[in-house]
Formats: sequence, structure tokens, C-alpha cells
Amino acid sequence: MSGSIRASNLLHQWWIPSTKLPIGTGRRRSSRLPIGLISALEARLGLSLCLCQQLQTATGAVIDKSSKHEMVGAFQKLPMVMPSIDILSSAQRKARNVTPTKGIANIAKRERNRGAKQLDALMKELAVPLRVYTENFPNKRYLHPYESSLIELTFGEGNYEEVLGRVDALRKRLISVGKQHASLCAKSSSKREAEEQLSEGLKKLEEVFQLGKNAVDDLLNVAKTLRAMPVVDPQIPTLCLVGAPNVGKSSLVRILSTGKPEVCNYPFTTRGILMGHIIFNYERFQVTDTPGLLRRRYDDRNNLEKLTLAVLSHLPTAVLYVHDLSGECGTSPYDQFITYKEIRERFEDHLWLDVVSKCDLLEDSPANILEDDVAGRYKRFGPDGAIRVSIKNEVGVDELKNRVQDLLGSQMARLRAEKTQVES
Repeated sequence: MSGSIRASNLLHQWWIPSTKLPIGTGRRRSSRLPIGLISALEARLGLSLCLCQQLQTATGAVIDKSSKHEMVGAFQKLPMVMPSIDILSSAQRKARNVTPTKGIANIAKRERNRGAKQLDALMKELAVPLRVYTENFPNKRYLHPYESSLIELTFGEGNYEEVLGRVDALRKRLISVGKQHASLCAKSSSKREAEEQLSEGLKKLEEVFQLGKNAVDDLLNVAKTLRAMPVVDPQIPTLCLVGAPNVGKSSLVRILSTGKPEVCNYPFTTRGILMGHIIFNYERFQVTDTPGLLRRRYDDRNNLEKLTLAVLSHLPTAVLYVHDLSGECGTSPYDQFITYKEIRERFEDHLWLDVVSKCDLLEDSPANILEDDVAGRYKRFGPDGAIRVSIKNEVGVDELKNRVQDLLGSQMARLRAEKTQVES
């Protein structure tokens, strides 16, 4: 691999476009290697890139080293979006302070110059921030798949791009109107006409901005929402709590980590991805509480449920699957069993730990056995090897913490092995 990197560097150094040569140089020296050597280098480099593109991790995810996908954390790099009212007032104040070019004695020419410069200044003060926003908000195609999914599930398909498109359309409209009126002002034949053109141009630019200001304020809300989303570092082992709504995932997060999710007895209390952290033996781990999953087809799932599946699909997580067999959560044990089977089969490559919560209530729960032996055994005992836990009576809590520590240690070993594989 190191040889192909050297080959890449060598090609980069020699294939220099002629437009980058210093201006004013004499004879241009040849900037190309012999054809035969270049072909050999390209072949070797191409093979290496192909190998990088097909590198596979232990979890089955393909690593594309040649893609433009970023690491997570793009939402924390978003530009600060000003409210539309602040952009307009700041632009108007700066435009009013623009003075004509010194040395113009003719009054009409001086007024034409002042008017054209103020209109140009107002146009730029309004349009430049919009250009900064559209250029620095990330293209969803180049985001980490997890963050791309967050955008789509939070704002709806295509809405993020639609807001950025409206902002850019406003920018283009401001530039067009500003240039038009600055040109008219510069062509004025008298001082009075120049003043009228300036007044008309300022009024028109403000009108255009007012008509499109909702796009800026919508983008401001998008930025606030994205920045508030928790940052998940895929290089740090992560424990993801999964299960039906109201099975006790949030309560477990509270005892396992620094996360403080809301705990109430109604479905979908968790309305997004909530983050906490665990520290074992001076090592820091992540814990995510996810919205609950109901028994239904993927197309029928709401965006909260799809958010949970996005975490499992795009982040290297270990799974803590929580089951409530007491009937208190609102989802029957049989429906939980069906959903559990589907998720376990879909994400079979993930490290896994099952927990039966609220075990203090199981003695009072109905003991009817379903006809299906596997489902009946699940209803009484949960999955094979599941830990029984009661937060209320502190039953099984110490065992759970020890098993979670072992699980995250295994996840860390897996991540390190994948990193070593990629680097080698």
C-alpha cells in the first residue's frame, strides 16, 4: 500500500496543469514523465484504489476510501445564520455609510457615483451572507450516511435541499435587481434623477429581500435543529438501547450513563436520539437511547422508528435490546417477539445483549402460553440468556453493568481490529 501512495504522490507532483506555471516564465519545461512509466504508475495506483474501495469491515460495511463522505460532526461546523431582520438592518446601515469617490467635482456625476455605490453595497451586504450559507451548508450526498439519514428523517425528504434552494434563489434575485438599479443610477443625467434612481433601487432591494426572507429564517431553524443533535463518534464504542416504546430503555440509560432522558409511562417519550456516556477503567463509551419500535412493515414506520433503524444501520453499535413481558408498556409480548426476531435477523452482525425489564411485575402478569413454543417461552422468560432487571427493586442492576462493560470492551476490540485492517 505504501508503494502505491508513493506512486500517487509522484503522479501528483508531475502532472501539473500548465495554467499553474508562473506568469512570465520563458520556455516551459516538460512536466510529464515518460509514457511507459506513467502507464505503470497509473495501473499500480488504480489497483490500490480498487482495493481500498472494496475493503470490508468485520461488521460487513464497505469502506470507500475514495468517496467524499465526511466523518460525523458536520452539523457542528455549520455557519452561524443571522435572522433575516438583522441581515437587512445591517446591510442598510452599511450601505448608507458609503460615500462617493473623492475628487468628483461635478454634482450630477458625484450623485450618480454615490447612488451606484450604495446600491452595489446594499446588494452585496444582502447577497454575500446568503452565498456563505449555501456554500457552507453540507451537501447531503457527501455527509456520513447517519447524518444524511438524520436530515431526511427530521425535515422530510427533499425539504433540506428545498430551503437551501430558496436561499440561493433569493441571492440570485438580489444580485439581478441590484445590478440593474445600480446601472440605471450610474446612467442618470442629473442629480435629481440619480437620487430618484437610488431611492427606487433601495426600495426594490428591500422589497425583494422581504419577499424571500422566510427562506433565511427557515434556514436559521434548520441550523438550530441540526446543531442540537447529539454527536456520535463512530470511533468510540457505542451501546444502543432498542425495544418497543415504554419498555424502560430511558430508565436503563439513566442508571448506566450520564444521559438524563425523560421518563414517563406513555409511548414515544423518546422523540429523538439521546446521548449519554459511560466511563469504565478510564475508557469513555457512548450510550444512545432510541425511539421505540412497533410491529409493522418498514414502509409503515414513522420517522422516529426509522431514526432508530438509521442508528443501527449506519453506526458501529452494540445492541442492548430491552423487553417488557409484564404487559405494562402497551405492546403485547407476542408483538415484541415478532419485532425482536425481525431486528435480530436484520442486524445479526451486531454485538448483542438482551434485558427483560420490570421483572418485579412479572409475577402478577398473565401466564398464558401461546401455541408457538418459541413464542410461548419468550413470553414467560424472554430470549435465551436475557438478564432480568428491575430498576425499582435494583434487581440485576450490578449484573447488567458488568455485562455492559464486557459488551463495550468487545465492541472496542472490534473497532480497533477494523482500524488496523484499514491502515494495513
